[in-house]
This record gives sequence, structure tokens and C-alpha cells, in this order.
Amino acid sequence: MGGGQLNCPSPCKFGVSIVNAPVKAPEASAKEALVLFMPSGKRGRFAVGTPVLEAARTLGVYVESVCGGRATCGRCQVEVQEGSFAKHKIVSSLDHISHKGPKEERYDRVRGLPEGRRLSCSATIQGDLVVDVPQDVQVNAQVVRKAATNRVIERNAAVQLCYVEVEEPDMHKPLGDLDRLKAVLEKDWGWKDLLIAPHLIPQIQGILRKGNWGVTAAIHRDMDSSRPFIIGLYPGLKNEAYGIACDIGSTTIAMHLVSLLSGRIVASSGTSNPQIRFGEDLMSRVSYVMMNPDGREAMTKAVREAVNKLIGKVCEEGDVDRHDIFDCVFVGNPIMHHLFLGIDPTELGQAPFALAVSGPLQYWAHEIDIEVARGARLYTLPCIAGHVGADAAGATLSEGPYRQDKMMLLVDVGTNAEIVLGNSTRVVAASSPTGPAFEGAEISSGQRAAPGAIERVRIDPQTLEPKFRVIGVDKWSDEDDFGEAAKATGVTGICGSAIIEVVAEMYLSGIISEDGVIDGAMTERSPRIIANGRTFSYLLHDGEPRITVTQNDIRAIQLAKAALYAGVKLLMEKQGVETVDTIRFAGAFGSFIDPKYAMVLGLIPDCELSEVKAVGNAAGTGALMALLNRTHRREIEREVARIEKIETALEPNFQQIFINAMALPNKIDPFPKLSQAVTLPPRKNVSEDGVAGDATPRRRSREDRAARRNRE
Repeated sequence: MGGGQLNCPSPCKFGVSIVNAPVKAPEASAKEALVLFMPSGKRGRFAVGTPVLEAARTLGVYVESVCGGRATCGRCQVEVQEGSFAKHKIVSSLDHISHKGPKEERYDRVRGLPEGRRLSCSATIQGDLVVDVPQDVQVNAQVVRKAATNRVIERNAAVQLCYVEVEEPDMHKPLGDLDRLKAVLEKDWGWKDLLIAPHLIPQIQGILRKGNWGVTAAIHRDMDSSRPFIIGLYPGLKNEAYGIACDIGSTTIAMHLVSLLSGRIVASSGTSNPQIRFGEDLMSRVSYVMMNPDGREAMTKAVREAVNKLIGKVCEEGDVDRHDIFDCVFVGNPIMHHLFLGIDPTELGQAPFALAVSGPLQYWAHEIDIEVARGARLYTLPCIAGHVGADAAGATLSEGPYRQDKMMLLVDVGTNAEIVLGNSTRVVAASSPTGPAFEGAEISSGQRAAPGAIERVRIDPQTLEPKFRVIGVDKWSDEDDFGEAAKATGVTGICGSAIIEVVAEMYLSGIISEDGVIDGAMTERSPRIIANGRTFSYLLHDGEPRITVTQNDIRAIQLAKAALYAGVKLLMEKQGVETVDTIRFAGAFGSFIDPKYAMVLGLIPDCELSEVKAVGNAAGTGALMALLNRTHRREIEREVARIEKIETALEPNFQQIFINAMALPNKIDPFPKLSQAVTLPPRKNVSEDGVAGDATPRRRSREDRAARRNRE
């Protein structure tokens, strides 16, 4: 469930439309160029002639190089992306990078460079560039954390293997080989009115004779009302049939490889979505399609290639031949859904955010270039609405709020938050453009989840001293030998789960007020509170790099969490409830959010902490359920038709709810259950320049402006 609504640069631009106008590169000195590195999103200006590797290192972008820039190791490969990148106001071109020099030519001649790759130690900047650091050359690549489920799923797959022994030809019985095959499949297995995949017809006679008239037919039937298809035919007995369930998120792609005969998950894996190089958020990708004639084709090709590589990876891990994969189920947010299927997503970039198709779809897998068995089928779950996609449908199928009496809140926190609230009586859904702050973007030291990223934070309320854990290291920073253990990864930045924790901990320890302002008076208590112009920052890591939490970082988190909470609150009002009974965090990011800190932050409404649980990649689990049991396909198709979609930005009281949600945890909503588990600090007013006193007028003015921008 990777987010279905379009991403905006901040959560205060609901309903923003893309204007189809040419993109102009930002004005800059003729001697400088703007360079953006993806997928990290780090950018900066550099003098023309600067080596790309030097620019990467200056910005803290990890590009491996072990030969000292001699162009012999080949580890520093990069790719230049061409086109207009509207969000970043960059026009990138191959003409904006130097031609291959003698060293690069020699490396290409001796060892070979993949098409489109350059050695960043030799290539120099000649103009504005968007540079992609390919995943296969990143040692400290993002950690894709979308694991398999241990849920038991009743098996009723759409594919069945049927072994039959066919009568040999008889001059006195002039039925063709295919007709006799159909006859015995009806006699032995009850399959009537069979169709056959066209590619098999020329092969039938050879397969029958190779199997000495004993063959295994792979039969596909989804809906009971549809005619069954022979999608595969094999000589002799075949007892291997597999399927894939895949969740295409805007940031990551997760996949399960499953035995259709036993229901066993053979392998699970994930990878980064390569479309990140075209735009980190969904709005940027739609803009790229609009501004570049071949933009849609490029992004469709990129995601399909990534899916095919991932199929190869899970097949290798599971020791499975990819041509034994007969069925595929895919989910994704509406933009990912459309791009994967080769559908232009530009209508989703502007009101009324119209889907090309909202219902479930069936394809031959080869029609969209998926490299599995020639006759394999592909199914996509329905989309709920223009901003709430098939991934939300998958998560809804997985968690089933419509199957219970409790009022369940299901939320996926990502670059877009998709929210489902309901029970067996009624289910409503909405989305909130929280922006990329929770994934590390828009945060001064933010980064994606990768080795070296801070993922857990605690602050001593007396000394204000922090301790933290980083991905790839088991020890806390205040433990012995942490420095030695962290040598391999370093301490590189803050990932999403830590951003939530550090802001919540700063609030609980009194460093920031309920309005999110860092209290400058705290400088007397701790050198960790440091002046930063007219505001203050908190020093989390005094090393290399120096990691601080700035006032702007806190504001970005407040805007994101207020957008999410406002969406939840409006759904609660639609349901006529003041509390929820249970909360489920879906998605990879949700799996690593500590419920206590999410509630302290005011990301979610008050609830018993024991009733707040992470459910992992629920969208992928829903895809898995639809793969293994075709009855689940009919179930979610039926329920999606019943779900009511709420457009939160059009609700008249959205502005006030958003303003109240800017406070920690909330300006007016009580959190009695949280207060029983956590001691919340007393309220105090701090002006935006960190001076104690009555800051209400300034805070209200700023929040009013933020909410007003949201409505616009």
C-alpha cells in the first residue's frame, strides 16, 4: 500500500493541478550547474568541469570508488537522465556531461560499460544534470524491508494442473488431437467448454507424442462464469506450478513467489522502484510524463524491467524456473498501477483525478512484457478511487475491517497516506498528501532506510543527552564498542522511523513546546540546544556528518502529521465516532513506527496502545490472498464497490481540524489512553524564535496560513 494520492512538495497543497507548460531550468551563473542525485534526492550547484564523483561526495551521496579515480575499478558508475524534471526545475541532457575521455574509453574497451553508464570519476559536469546512482553499484543501498506473511490462506487458486492420458489417433475416429485432449479433460476432470491459449495450438501434436500420449495441462479459470483456458501443456506428469504476488510501491517493489499447489511461500524479496530517478514523488512523475514525450514509455519500461529482475531474484532464491510461473497478481497506487500497465497517468495529475479504469483487470502476462510462462495470466486488484489505489484495496482485503464489529483504522504512512476506517456496517476511505518528510526528504539530515541511518532515538529528560541506534548495528550509541561496531556503516543521517521518535522525544523531554517550537531557554541546560539564526536546533550526533534536528525539520513533520490526522479525523466524523477501537499500520514504513511515539506526535488518534499494531506489507498480503484464492478476488471486488471515498480537502471543517492537528499531540482532542501510558509534559508557550512567552498570535497566524494553503 504505497500511497494512492498524488504527492505534493508539502502536505499543504491539496488538489494541486499540473499545468501543461514547458519547464525552464533555473537561472544560474554560466559557470555553475545544478546537479540532482537520485534516488537520494540530494542536490547542489557546482562549477562546470567538476567531476561528477566529486559533486556526489560533496553532497554526501554514496558512490563507491576504490581505485582513487583512475577509472580502473568501475565501481563509480552513474547514469544521466534526460528530460525536464518539473518539480526540481531541471532540464537534464547527455549534452550536459563531458564526452568519454581516454581513461573511460579504455575501461569501456577492456571491461565494458553497460549502455548509458558513465564513470563518475572521469565524467565532468557541463550543465544541469539529474544523475542516477544505479542500485546494482550501491553498497549502502536502501534497505527494502517488506517481509513475507505467516498467515494461513485457504487455497483455491485460479490455476490447476491436470494429468490425462489421451487416446491415440484412430483412422476410424477422425477427431483431432486437441479435440481428444479436451474430451479426456472433460471426462476425467470435469472441464467443459475449454479454450486454449493460441500459442499452444501449433505445439499440441509434438507435446502429445513426446509424452507418449500422457500430458499435464495447466488450466486457468478465475470467475466461475468464465470459460476455462488451457494455458500450458507438458509431456508426462508435471507437478510444479507457481505464482507471484507483487506490490508496486512508489518507493519500493515487493514480491512473493508462491507454490500454487501447496500455498507455500517459496521466496520473498524487494527492490527499489527505479522510477525514483524520474521523480521522488508521484506528482513529479506525472509532471515528467507531461513534460517529456517519451516519459510514460520510459517509466513503464523501467518498472517492468525491475519487476522482471525481481522475478529472476525470487526464482533464484527458490530454485524455481520462471517459466513455471502461471499466475500473477499485482497491486499498486493509481499512478503505479497505470504506469505499470502502460496507461498515461496525466489525468490523475489534476482534478477530478480520473482513473482510466478502476475495476479489476486480466491480461496475458506477456502482453505487458512480464517474463514468465508464455500462457501465464495476470490480474490486478481494483482501485478504490483516483487517490486510493489497488494497494489500499489489497490492504483492506488483508485486514478486513468490513469483516468485524470493531471500528478499525487502517493507515499506510508514506509519501501519500491512504486511510480506511470502518467495520462490518460501513467503510470509508480517504487519502492525505503527507509529502516525503516521513521518508527523510525535506529533513535536513534525512535519508531513506539504509545502513548507517539512525532508526531509533531516546533522549534523557534530565540531561537532554540522546542515544540512538543505526541500521546495521545492534548496539545503542551509548554502549561500549558502538564506534567500532558502526565503523562499517558510519552514522549517515536520520530515516523515517527515527524522525518520528526524535520529535516525540524532544516534546516529551521539554525541548519543544506543544506548538513544535524549540525552547531557546534550554541552551542553559544543555549544549545540545544550539542557535541556528533566529531559531534553535537540537544536536543529535556531534560527529561526521554533524546531524541536527532543526526548527524547519519539526515544521515539516508537523505539516505531514497534521495532514494525516486531519484525514483520519474527518473519516471519524463521517462514521459518527469519537474514538477508534483498533489501529493497523500498513506498509514497510509502518512496520517500524513505534505506536507510542506515533500517538505522542499526534499522527494517529487516541487508542489503547495494545490495540495499535503494525501489519507489515498488508497490500502485498492482500495480493497474496488474491493469488492463492480466487474467491478473495470476488470478495474485494464486492467490498471496493461498497467503500465510500471522502475527498477531505473539500470538507468545510478541514482547515480547523488541520490547525488543531499541528500541535503535539493535538490542540483540542484529548488523549486519555495515551496519558495513562505516557507522562505528557505541561503546556508551555514558546515564540517561533525560541523565546518563552505567549506565542499564540504568531502560531495561529502561521497555522492559519498553512491550512489555507492546504485548502487551496
